[in-house]
Amino acid sequence: MLSLVVTPAGGRPLVDQIVAGVKLQVDDRRLAPGSKLPSIRDLAKTLNVSRFTVVEAYDRLVAMGYLQSRRGAGFYVAASLTASGAVAAPLENYKRNEQLLWLVRQLQEADENAPLAGGPWLPNSWLDEAGIRQSLNVLARKNGPHLLEYGHPFGYLPLREHLTLMLAGLGINAQSDQILLTNGTSQALELIITCLLKPGDAALVDDPGYYNMFGNLRLHGIEMLAVPRNRDGPDVNVLEALAAERRPKVYFTQSVMQNPTGADMSPHVAFRVLQAAERHNFLIVEDDIFSDLQARQTPRLATLDQLNRVIYARSFSKTLSGSLRVGFIACSQPLANQLADIKMLTSITSSQFTERLLYLMLVDGHYRKYLARLQGRVGEARINVARAFTDMGFELFVEASDGLFVWARLPHIEDSVALAKASARRIVLAPGVLFRPHLDRSPWMRFNVVVCDDKRVQGLLQHVVSAAIA
Repeated sequence: MLSLVVTPAGGRPLVDQIVAGVKLQVDDRRLAPGSKLPSIRDLAKTLNVSRFTVVEAYDRLVAMGYLQSRRGAGFYVAASLTASGAVAAPLENYKRNEQLLWLVRQLQEADENAPLAGGPWLPNSWLDEAGIRQSLNVLARKNGPHLLEYGHPFGYLPLREHLTLMLAGLGINAQSDQILLTNGTSQALELIITCLLKPGDAALVDDPGYYNMFGNLRLHGIEMLAVPRNRDGPDVNVLEALAAERRPKVYFTQSVMQNPTGADMSPHVAFRVLQAAERHNFLIVEDDIFSDLQARQTPRLATLDQLNRVIYARSFSKTLSGSLRVGFIACSQPLANQLADIKMLTSITSSQFTERLLYLMLVDGHYRKYLARLQGRVGEARINVARAFTDMGFELFVEASDGLFVWARLPHIEDSVALAKASARRIVLAPGVLFRPHLDRSPWMRFNVVVCDDKRVQGLLQHVVSAAIA
């Protein structure tokens, strides 16, 4: 039986409260597949809200795959949910990923004249193509079977040994046998999910957070427990409550330059997160993919924990090349062995050639100098964009000290999807719904500071602002 409480003065739209409440009860198995929900009229009367509010909430739950509408009979919990309650069938999970796929397709297939204002990448012109070509020439002239052979399951040893030095610069102590090389962070997260979770398990995630990971968890049938992301990190009170009630196995998060908000986790919050992990016995996966864009290094969760409960994942695709897919996982040695076994079963090994290429770029000093220049350019762009956005009337979630993103909204706009769709032909925006675990409505949008530090792009954004006000 459905039991809901909504609070008009709670600061959250009534529709969102109803949607979240129904979803939680379906996921918690309190509403079984096929259960009938109250009629629109009855629920509106019970909650003391308008019928239009209930209609919108039910419509969104139908679109998300939680409810089915039967003509003349009312609304029912979707039968496509499995008997265990929370895990949707693969096809249904795919359908619930359609909004995520919409963004990816927008980014990949955008008109060349439509700037990717919400995109996750640096422009090609900002990347070090000359340095890559130089290292490629050096590697191609070296004798040996590295152009032909499979690599070691853990990855190229000299690179792993060099990564231990890089981690030491962050205060993370690791041995080479605690590092597993991967085909980018995406494979790293895939291996971790496969190793630690099974369909029906629960995992804590940031809200908002990384959309690709949410899609991956959804395809694996993992129940996502959304932890609101504040300006200083996750809401630890909510995290504690969810962990105590649902017993999650893993918490996926980013402690610095979080995607999409750009915010950092404060030391105080970081300590509380680690204490919660110890108290409730869950692991933490720390995704640090944007690490090289941080000009002034700060402690990570892995620094404070020393790879006890924290699994650290990172790659070089954001600053080096999206085509050279080299990432790594640093974790406890027993877990590294398990992950290596799964890597061998699913992909045999990663590319020794690209690992050797990355190693050359890291050890010759060229990459370090390139990064120093890149960090300066990104930092200048971030300051310019923050100033321009404030002048245009955007509200900034936080003025980030480092990183690629600004998380911003327009006052009085409660759903940024309409703005994104209306302007898609001229400029590609990234509406906040895509960064929410359960695809809930959001007024926020993610902006790439490098792309937006352009007068033409700012002119297009000004047009979006003017249209929204009108």
